[in-house]
Order: sequence, then C-alpha cells, then structure tokens
Amino acid sequence: MIYLDYAATTPMTEGAIEAYSEAARKLSGNPSSLHDMGGRASAAVRWARKVIANKLGVDEDGMIFTGSGTEGNILAILSIAREVHRGKHIISCLAEHTSVHAALNTLEREGFEITKLPLTKEGIIDLDSLEKAIRPDTTLITIQHVNSEIGSIQPVKAIAELAKNFGILIHVDCVQSFCKLDVTGLSGQVDAITISAHKVGGPKGCGAVYINPRVRATPVFPGVTHEKGLRGGTLDTPSIVAMAVAVEEFVYNIGYQWQLRQDLIESLDKRLFQVIEAPFENQLPNICGICMGGVEGQYVMLKLNGEGICISTGSACDINSASGTKAILAMGKSLTEARQFFRISFGSETKREEIAKVNEALHNIINIV
Repeated sequence: MIYLDYAATTPMTEGAIEAYSEAARKLSGNPSSLHDMGGRASAAVRWARKVIANKLGVDEDGMIFTGSGTEGNILAILSIAREVHRGKHIISCLAEHTSVHAALNTLEREGFEITKLPLTKEGIIDLDSLEKAIRPDTTLITIQHVNSEIGSIQPVKAIAELAKNFGILIHVDCVQSFCKLDVTGLSGQVDAITISAHKVGGPKGCGAVYINPRVRATPVFPGVTHEKGLRGGTLDTPSIVAMAVAVEEFVYNIGYQWQLRQDLIESLDKRLFQVIEAPFENQLPNICGICMGGVEGQYVMLKLNGEGICISTGSACDINSASGTKAILAMGKSLTEARQFFRISFGSETKREEIAKVNEALHNIINIV
C-alpha cells in the first residue's frame, strides 16, 4: 500500500511505540496516587509535559493533556469563552475544523454571536475583514494555523497582534502545524493552543491544549480534579509518554516535502486538474488539495484505493458530509467544485517513486472517465 493521508494521521514512530509499550508495562500506577507507583507515573507525565511545552515554547503549567485535538479545541474554546465577561461575540473562520464549529455552535445556543469569516481565493483570511469584524463586545478569536484540507498557513502572528491591540483573547488550532512549523513565536502572543499526538507520530487518542496560566477558564465539567480541574479522568500515562517521545523524534524536512509536492503537481494535466493552494509563503507543502474537473473526489479516492493508494476527500472528521470540504466553500467555490475535491498528503516516509505511481494512477482515471 502507498499511504498518502498523513494529514489525517501519521504512523507512530518506532520510539513512540517502544515508549508506549515500556510505560504500559512499568508505569501502571495512577499518576494521581500518592504511593511510589503513582509517583513514578506522575514523574513520567511531568517529563512529558515539559518536553511538549518546550517544543511549543510555553509555560508547562499551562499544558493540559486531552484525549484528542478535537477535545482540546472544544475544551479551550468553551472554557475561555464562558469565563470572559467582556462580551459574547466571537470571530472565527468558515474553514475551521469541525470541532471548532461544534464548540461555536454550542456557544451560539448559549447566547453568543459568532462571526465566521470566509477565505480569500488564495485560501487566506483577509486581515482587513477580520479587523472590521471586531466589535466592542468581541471576546475571543479562534483560528486554525494550518488548514487541514488545503494546507494554507494563516497569518496567526498578525492576527494575534491585532487581537492584543483590541484586548481580545485568541485561541489557535496548531494540530497541523505543530512540529512542522516553528510555533514558539506564538507563545507570548496567544492565549490557547491546541495540538494532537497522532499528527506527529504519536498515538491516537492523545492530545494537549495550552491555556495561558494568566487566563481564567471555566471547566467544561465543573468539579473534576485532574489537570487543574479543566479535564477530568485518569491520565493515560503510556500515551502521554509516547506523545512526548514522538515530539522529540518527529522530523519534518520541508525541503523534501516541497520536492514531493513539485513532483506531484508538475506532472498533472493542468487542463483537468486544479491545485487548490495558497501563495508559496503561506503554504504547507505536504498537504495538496486538488480538484479533477467533472469527477467527484470520492470517485478518485475509491479508484486510487483500488490501486493500493490511500488518499482522502478532505478532513477525516468530515467524512460523512455530503457538502464537500469547508475550505473550498469558504474560498467562494461552488458546491460542485467542492465535491470534486480530494486531498493527497505525504510525510517523512513518502518516496518520490510513490508520487510517480500516484500520478500514473490519476491519469489512468482520465482514460476511464
């Protein structure tokens, strides 16, 4: 099989697998327990918290372990928005991850007003439009750093600076950018950051959210005691340790990723394939969004799957949606174009000869249709 769905999930690194197995065998105590076995598990969690916080460039006291990036987004947005009493207006984007929309829909039912900005034709949030959307009662801006469907990089530093100028809190979904782009520069500018283990070679079912210790947050489930009262449940020590090891091991060679992208795009027939991408400086190279004229993305995905090639039609969290991808629609494209969308995403283990096979398979589809 040729695996080209790294934006959905990455294979675990060997070190992460070994660390998980070792922790499962030797760190069976509850990290909240006061006996020695609990103490050893607690020490391992503290080490992992420090490793991940250092990679983010944030205060480890603000790191909260979660069960996923989805949970992290929901926890951060609900916790911050419900605590701040400046107002009940939130700004986000139409192309955000499903979990962000889920949190915003919940807040809307609680009386919040949500402004969801479109993307430009280049897949970027327009800063002037964002500034015009700010109101005296705007309390939070929540923005995805890298779009999971087309790989466009949003100007989060400029957005964070704008937010601070108006005294607005900002949450950034860094699930796709963590360990691929340097996010340490965000640490002093944003109030919350979400990341996920399985996007960087760690285990599924583990993630983390950073909430600046200076920011007050209301627990989604009041009365719990773990993770400073923000997230209940016994910590999954093996997954947390494995996540930290994966973060240490994960390699993202951006030059090689650009080479793979170039190999893929240059061989496509421009009359039949349209690459949906941002300008070079705003593009993460390993996520390639493509539309094939007159052919639904799901058909392309199924035909390639029959050839032993794994791609997707967008975010795995939207797999049951019949409306196409949010990013394409947010860019002003039609529903027909959105349904023609498919995504190819590669990683460190992807080989150039695999890209050549994908190109051949894509052009074979042309002969069929």
